[in-house]
Order: sequence, then C-alpha cells, then structure tokens
Amino acid sequence: MTAPAFERTPPAPGPLVQGFAGRGFRIDGRVYEGVLLTPERALAWDAPPLGELAPADVEAALAVDPEFLLLGTGPTQAFPPRAFVAALDERGIGVEAMDSRAAARAWAMLRGEGRWIAAALMPL
Repeated sequence: MTAPAFERTPPAPGPLVQGFAGRGFRIDGRVYEGVLLTPERALAWDAPPLGELAPADVEAALAVDPEFLLLGTGPTQAFPPRAFVAALDERGIGVEAMDSRAAARAWAMLRGEGRWIAAALMPL
C-alpha cells in the first residue's frame, strides 16, 4: 500500500499577514499600524475612531468590489456605526466586524480559499 501524497495549495496572490508587531501587523515584511487590504495590495490606513467610521474611510478597499469587508475593530470586538453597515449593504457589500487579530486570521483563511474580499484592520 502506498502512502497518500499531500500537496500544499499555493497561497492566493496578494498581501499576506505574517504576524503582529506592537500595535500593528507585519505584512509582506512591512509593519502597518492600521491597514486596508485587498486581494491586490496593502495600504497604510490612518483609521478614524470606530464611532466615526464612514464608507469614504475604506473606499480604497471597496474599490475592488469585494464580496464583503472584514472590519478589524482594534484590540477588542466592537460594532461599527449602523449607518456605515447600511451604506455598504446598499452597495451589496457585507461587513463582518471582529477584533483586529481575528480579522487578520480570517483574512488569511478566506484568501487561502481564493475569496475576493477586503479588510480594514484598526491598530491593536
């Protein structure tokens, strides 16, 4: 009997969150405190306070027309303003809010599945 051979699925293209550094995220060898992620790139993000978050604040991530936005709300889970969620919902983009570490892990898993998503990760 021959042992089964397992092959690793190649990672999806785009930015890879490699770990955490201080209040930020290590992505492709660079550290970002706040970051917008798309399947194509990582952009430094000066995140506003969560209660003031508006669609314009994440427009660079939404420009790729993602299935949904992973919203990392910082060191703890919190909920974004209802107006923010409603505005994205009107565009057909869902919002999944969780603490930023969980959002970074979810990004890696979902991108590994090839999902076309975006993320906005607030500092830790």
